[in-house]
Parts: sequence; structure tokens; C-alpha cells
Amino acid sequence: MPSDIFIGIDLGTSGARAIAINEGCGVIAEGKSNLVDHGTDYRDPRIWYAATITALSLVTKAIKRQNVKAIAIDGTSGSMLPIDANGRPLAQARMYNDPCDDAEILDKIARAAPPESAAHGATSGAAKALLFQAAVPNADKIVHQADWVAGQFCGIFASDDNNALKTGYDSVTRTWPDWMEQVGIDRNLLPNVSEPGAVVAPILPHIATQFGLPISTLIVAGTTDGCAAFLATGASKPGDGVTSIGTTLILKIVSDTPIFDAASGIYSHRLLGNWLAGGASNTGGGVLLGHFTPDEIASLSQQIDPTTQLGLDYYPLSKPGERFPVSNPDLQPKLFPRPESDAEFLKAIFEGIAGVEKLAYAKLNALGAPPLQTIRTVGGAAQNDALTKIRENFLDLQGSMPTHVEAAYGAALLAKHGGQE
Repeated sequence: MPSDIFIGIDLGTSGARAIAINEGCGVIAEGKSNLVDHGTDYRDPRIWYAATITALSLVTKAIKRQNVKAIAIDGTSGSMLPIDANGRPLAQARMYNDPCDDAEILDKIARAAPPESAAHGATSGAAKALLFQAAVPNADKIVHQADWVAGQFCGIFASDDNNALKTGYDSVTRTWPDWMEQVGIDRNLLPNVSEPGAVVAPILPHIATQFGLPISTLIVAGTTDGCAAFLATGASKPGDGVTSIGTTLILKIVSDTPIFDAASGIYSHRLLGNWLAGGASNTGGGVLLGHFTPDEIASLSQQIDPTTQLGLDYYPLSKPGERFPVSNPDLQPKLFPRPESDAEFLKAIFEGIAGVEKLAYAKLNALGAPPLQTIRTVGGAAQNDALTKIRENFLDLQGSMPTHVEAAYGAALLAKHGGQE
């Protein structure tokens, strides 16, 4: 009996990646395409779609297309654009990292939005919605990146809890809340919202024909690239945590209740029957690279004994200021006393990062998240064995290998969830 196939598409900061999985969640095909191969203006939605089509074409050519059941798409959180009634873009998109420089707009949101709302901040979707309302008065809808690309496949430009969160959506009440009208956001311009993994609509016939897919193929509500990457690791049960160690330290944990703490930048995404709560610290790989080259880190790490502790209680930061797990914009870095040995100095920084991570999961627990039960690590620093063993000692947990590290795999899991409902 043929196995059903589910496809996830990830629109990241540099390109699109598609992954097809079978019923057992095994990867059977992958395809990717860089945005730059289709143009240099990454705010142009046509470039997003061209990269998506290329990545998907590579996948569909390698699988039994008649077995495809569902497709889900994730996009960069906070990337938005205005469209007309037919889904045609009416302006360049405002991307996830494009700030709003209108102080009046930011002040309105700051005064009206609840402290726990993710709509605060210069790069929020709420701020972008107000900017588009003023600049594009004839817009029919203002949608997120993943909404628009999924709409090309099914004709319905709907959103999901996760992408809508920074635009002001209340995932607890499942509404676009009343405060949005107070700041002048026309809620009629915002898309309908479904849970990630919910069926949106069948694929459009001409798209099915283009890729040789069944007309019964379902388009499933997607998520943000960050949430998709979390799902890809295999973390799914309350107490499952994922730490991403790149330039900074980002932690997320599956919780059975939503966690909000505005001062620490903690908010929660609704995801597959649970909540995904987390925050970001300014410690991480950026501090390491302020003192050592990558080659030096690799070499010195070989000299570290991770089974003992120096106990210097560092709080490694590149510059003053921290939001999570300590909410203090003036917090000073603590990188002293400095051992004479470079290897021991590196070890002390490793211990400092591990200490911040331990404190962060403890804070999430204190705010209502479950105790940390499993830990998976992604990001460049995940490859450093000495740091990994030191962190495991601090957390008193042995790490679990991530199932996958590509967000497209997480999107494929959402497609499977919706395609089997």
C-alpha cells in the first residue's frame, strides 16, 4: 500500500527549502532555492514565490506525486505586505527586521496593547499594519509572508496563530482584540486566523496540474520559521526544551499553559495542542567570538576538562544589558577574574553560558512552565562537545539529538498533522 506524502516549505531569510516526508516522518526528498537566484530585492513577493516554486519542483520530481496529501508553509515572523482582493501585492513587503520609525505609531501601540502582547516593538506586525494602512489605502488585506505564499496555492489568504502573534492576535481568546481599534488598526484588513496544522483549503486546480499533484491535496495553516524549526527537532511534549546557541542564546519549552512576561520578552505560541514559551538572552556565541577566533575555540576546547567546574560565576555579555532571564538594561558583563590559561578562560565563559541557560529554564518554570525534561540543542555551538557536556552538567540532563534541524521539516510535520485529521 502506497505511503502518504506530506510536504513542508520554509521561507527563510535567504531562500526557500522544501522537504517531503512519508507517514513515518522519514525524509524522502529535499529541494532548495536561494532568493538571490531569482532577484536581488528580497522584499519583492515574486522572488519569494519563484524560490518556493523552484524548491517545490525539485521535491515533486523526486517523489510519487500522486501520494501527496498536504502542504504547509512557514515564513519569517513579522514579514508583511498589503494585497488587493485577488491577492496581488500592492507594495513592497516590510520584512521581519524592518523597523517602524514612526514614533507616534509605536507610542499608540505601547499605550493600548496589553503588556504581554507581542505587538510591542518597532518591528512588530502591528506597527507594519498601521504603516501599510496609511501608505496603501486601497488594500483589501494585509497579510504575512507565509499567508501570501500559501494563498498562491489555495486562493485563500488566511493566517495562523504564530504568524499573527506579533501583529497583535490574542492566541488565548483567539481574536483580533479590541485594543487594535483604539490605535487605528482596521481589523477587517487582517486575515482570518487558524491554528497551525489546521486545513485551510484544497490546492487550486491549476497549481495541482503544474506540479502533477492530486486535486485533493490540502493546504494546511503554517507557522513562523522559528516555530517550525522547533517542531523539526522532535520536541513535542510539555517539558521538552530546545536551546539555540548562535550569536545569542534562544530558549523555548513546550508548556501546557501559556507563559507571558513582558519585561523579559517572554510570550507563548499556540502549537499543536500545547504552548511554546521562550525568551532570548544576549549571551551566546557572540561573546565567544569577541575573545577568540573559531579556530582558537576549536583548539582550546580540546584542552578543557568538562567534568570539573572552575566556578567563576561569569555572566558573559558582549556589552551591558540583558532582558532574559535577568531583565536589566544596565546589567554589566561579568568576565572576571580571568584565568591565566586561555583554555580555562574559554571554559569559564562556557560555564557562564551554561549558568545563564540553567537560570533561564528555571525562570520559565517559576512563571508556570513545566520543569525541563529533555533538552535539544541547535545552532553552531551545538557542535562543540566541551560546551555541550558542561551544559549537560549544569542542567543535570543528557541532551537528546534533534530529529532534524531544518524548519521545512517542521512545516512538513504540520502538513502531516492537517492531512491526517
